[in-house]
Amino acid sequence: MVCLKTRDEIEIMRKANRIVATILERLQREVRPGISTGELDRIAEDLTLSLGAKPAFKGYRVNGRVFPRSVCISVNDEVVHGIPSDSRVLKEGDLVGLDFGVFYQGFYGDAAVTVPAGAVDEEALRLIETTRQALWAGIGEIKPGQRLGEVSAAIQSVVEAAHFSVVRDFVGHGIGRNLHEDPQVPNYGERGKGIKLRAGMVLAIEPMVNAGSPKVVVLPDGWTAVTADGSRSAHFEHSVAVTDGGPDVLSVL
Repeated sequence: MVCLKTRDEIEIMRKANRIVATILERLQREVRPGISTGELDRIAEDLTLSLGAKPAFKGYRVNGRVFPRSVCISVNDEVVHGIPSDSRVLKEGDLVGLDFGVFYQGFYGDAAVTVPAGAVDEEALRLIETTRQALWAGIGEIKPGQRLGEVSAAIQSVVEAAHFSVVRDFVGHGIGRNLHEDPQVPNYGERGKGIKLRAGMVLAIEPMVNAGSPKVVVLPDGWTAVTADGSRSAHFEHSVAVTDGGPDVLSVL
């Protein structure tokens, strides 16, 4: 069931998502060759607590598995849900996905960005930019009465025009008092299909884009999803409210 938010609830979610955006901005500044993903995680958790919020992912349970850290940090061929570790030290040329959420005053915020560690090659830069553009193409389709398929198709069109592929095993989602709510928001689909968007919906739009095949494999840790063919992946996400005036992107500063 889709849960519509009131204006006051959306304003609380804006505060939650601005905390997310603040932490992601700090993490982007910290990403560099030589830093461990474990250190990035500690920076994020400490800053989150200092801002009066709680990390949303730490302790999150799926099928009896508990996510042990505060940030999902996915490097190179890792698509999503990478687990930070002090032994994972970033190298020059790494592609680093940072996916982060908080719980604040009863509501969740969620966003993601992919950044380079040092200098990266042209394909990596093109993959990052294509994924970013796909996210904003999807956001641009958001308005009351619009079919969800328009959002999905816009994302897919940008990705495939660049000769990359859309991950199908993971999708975006509604968000609010729960981290994951209805509806699911695929990053692929047909125009004219899907539910109609309504004012008061809040959606986490999050294209995950692979340089090669769209297929992914989950590692034995039960969390980390990697590309099946070893190609690199990028991930961007914003939490967006559907309003009578169009999309209201909550996870920006």
